[in-house]
Amino acid sequence: MNTFQNEVHNALLALTDNYRNTGKINHLSGTNLPTQEGVEEIIRQLEFLLFPGFTHEIQGDLDAFQNLILECGWALSRRLSGEIQKCLTFRAQQQNEPLPAGDAQAQARNIVVEYLRQLPDIRCLIQEDVQATLEGDPAAKSFEEIILSYPGIEAIAIHRLAHPLWTGGVPLLPRMMSEWVHRKTGIDIHPGSKIGRRLFIDHGTGIVIGETCIIGNDVKIYQGVTLGALSVKKKLASEKRHPTIGDHVTIYANATILGGATEIGHHSMIGGNVWLTKSVPPHSVVSVKPQEYVIGQKHQSAPDWQI
Repeated sequence: MNTFQNEVHNALLALTDNYRNTGKINHLSGTNLPTQEGVEEIIRQLEFLLFPGFTHEIQGDLDAFQNLILECGWALSRRLSGEIQKCLTFRAQQQNEPLPAGDAQAQARNIVVEYLRQLPDIRCLIQEDVQATLEGDPAAKSFEEIILSYPGIEAIAIHRLAHPLWTGGVPLLPRMMSEWVHRKTGIDIHPGSKIGRRLFIDHGTGIVIGETCIIGNDVKIYQGVTLGALSVKKKLASEKRHPTIGDHVTIYANATILGGATEIGHHSMIGGNVWLTKSVPPHSVVSVKPQEYVIGQKHQSAPDWQI
């Protein structure tokens, strides 16, 4: 072993010693955990089932298409039940309540069957979201353009897919799904948040919607909006920490609305850059007092770049 090999060998031995001394970020024993690869595959399969013909080219008659859907659905059910089984077993281990493998598998399969039954209703919700985007964005030309290129629709779709898993008591997996689309789109929607029908997210980058947030129907949210908590104290984890947004509310870019008791009444408009920590009644308009701008004029004897 030459000098380089010896130094590498010693460095790696030091790393294995670190595993013994710094154990909480290891998972070398106990149940297997859901994987990022598995979550991404589940999302791809779900998107194929939600938007047939958009994620993959499909040719042939209806019978051939149905067979393809059944094939993808079976693959999804196997992968999803396996990942959910890992999640259930992990939670049982964390709670010191061992869950036999057979029981975990049976619970996971029951969750998957109930979940698949909800997909038609989820598709209807997403179609309404796309329609709201088409009606709300002057730049949108078609359903196809929105589905293929709008990050807001993908973020909403994944939320609508993750939320039933969250409410169904599945740990880990819904958060992994929401964080997958967060990394991709820059839109951070906690799977626990409750979102009504026909949500329109325009641009979307930097939007944050917290776990206990409630959003009504026909709401429009622009980029940089935060619907967050007034406090991040751990003892408040089980309480409602995030605001409630009524129906037909528009929230413009970079507005921040905080607090579990904060309610925005229906048909209200929250202007750009507003910082709001108290409730407002229906039909309110909340805006920041306009700034005064001083626009200089170029002096005749000044260089072109000097204003």
